[in-house]
Amino acid sequence: FGHHFAAIAAAGPLVGPILAAQFGYLPGLLWLLIGAVVGGAVHDAVVLFASMRRNGQSLSEVAKQELGPVAGFCTGLAMLFIITITMAGLSMVVLHALENNPWGTFAVAITIPIAMGVGLFYKKTGNLKLASTIGFILLMIGVFAGPSIQDTIVGDWLTFDTSTLSVILPIYAFFAAALPVWLLLAPRDYLSSFMKIGVFIALIVGVFIINPAIQFPAVTEFIGGGGPILAGPVWPFISITIACGAISGFHAFIGSGTTPKMINRWSDIKPVAFGAMLVECLVAIMALIAATALQPGDYFAINSKPDVFATLGMSTVHLPELSQEIGLDLEGRTGGAVTLAVGMTYIFTKIPWFENLAPYFFQFVIMFEAVFILTAIDAGTRVSRYLIQDFFGELYKPLKRVDWIPGTIFASALACFMWGYLLFSGDIGSVWALFGVSNQLMASIGLIIGATVILRVADKRRYMLTCLIPLAYLFATVNYAGYWMVKNVYLNPDASGYNVLNAVLSIIMLVLGIIIMFTAARNWIKTFNHPRARLETFSS
Repeated sequence: FGHHFAAIAAAGPLVGPILAAQFGYLPGLLWLLIGAVVGGAVHDAVVLFASMRRNGQSLSEVAKQELGPVAGFCTGLAMLFIITITMAGLSMVVLHALENNPWGTFAVAITIPIAMGVGLFYKKTGNLKLASTIGFILLMIGVFAGPSIQDTIVGDWLTFDTSTLSVILPIYAFFAAALPVWLLLAPRDYLSSFMKIGVFIALIVGVFIINPAIQFPAVTEFIGGGGPILAGPVWPFISITIACGAISGFHAFIGSGTTPKMINRWSDIKPVAFGAMLVECLVAIMALIAATALQPGDYFAINSKPDVFATLGMSTVHLPELSQEIGLDLEGRTGGAVTLAVGMTYIFTKIPWFENLAPYFFQFVIMFEAVFILTAIDAGTRVSRYLIQDFFGELYKPLKRVDWIPGTIFASALACFMWGYLLFSGDIGSVWALFGVSNQLMASIGLIIGATVILRVADKRRYMLTCLIPLAYLFATVNYAGYWMVKNVYLNPDASGYNVLNAVLSIIMLVLGIIIMFTAARNWIKTFNHPRARLETFSS
């Protein structure tokens, strides 16, 4: 459970609900509660079951065996597009959190040598407890040392704008993906898992202790569209923006990756997959509370560019005071990460004896978000590299060899260039929507495969409805959201998110999803028309 929860709970349950607060607290809360129970928890459970049934194989291999080679190929190709877009979406969050923030950049950058030191120390001594303790202490020192470098020449070196950071992050990922897993990825993943669970618990406890008043209305004037953060209406974009707290296709990578190889009993699927999703939903609700506990004017000032905020007719309330306490201009820091840090800081500083610790709470949350996002970027870049080598290896056989250095360099560089270009050329509104569409499309594919497996093994065919009901809603939502973004944003020269590449990627992904759905539906209809016939099976 601990591994699975730490792996699935990335930036989505924290950032998605914060961005969706644009519509008010009620739409996000309803989608989180309904979506997680009816959709997300079911999706995670059936994907894990389907993978365990095939000895822990990846989702593309499961799709190939359950639905045939065409669906398997389309699923693999969709996974490549989706993981690429996911890296861009997650990196966008880091981008705006570290923009002109030398303290935060230092705290994040210092985690790289700390993690490598922990990896080397553990490899040499084998003492995991001591290595973890040293690593955590050094991480805290990195946060508290931030003020001492902020106004020095080192602080000047670590002050970057978003354009520079959008180049630095893919370059970092290229080299990080080339390092041995034990040297950087594993130790930082281990350290960030403790930080992640600790911050989640602190957020939940803080909300229950302080019981902050919700300052947002149930719904805002932007429910019909035209908002400064998300241009589209509440449907379908509430389900697209909250990309992980209710249902997430990213979980399919975990549920068909490492988790099925760690489970020994079928009965563990319910507490691990179903249970972890419900806990993630709780975290997402806490993030929504942290955002909506802010004054609407403060929230929109953080999540809108200054020129856009000036047109909203709102004014800030506590933000100037918070900016002064934290020592950072908070206006126009879009992306959701800063809003979460401000919301948590606002809550924690209400606790007695914590009133004067605002800058430390803020920068710790920024470091926490950035560290586990960078860990996801490291792992995602590796997954992209393997997928690229697998696809191009059909054209040039040596590329399939993961130990062939030229092939590894080529695949890593291509993977980093693809998501790096999306990062450099996009903004949070367009990139996060692209990420949301791709993520929920992956969830639709997971539900399609789950429904197919249920039809194959269940005594009663109506059990398919556990997948078909959320699938019907999600598939319609994803396709309409993709169509809306292509028409109104990506191919609209007057829109701020105008980007032909994003339009092409959206269309390709939607077509792949339709092909997979059509292939599955054809098999389902064939089975229902011939009650005694077995569902067609495919060998690997």
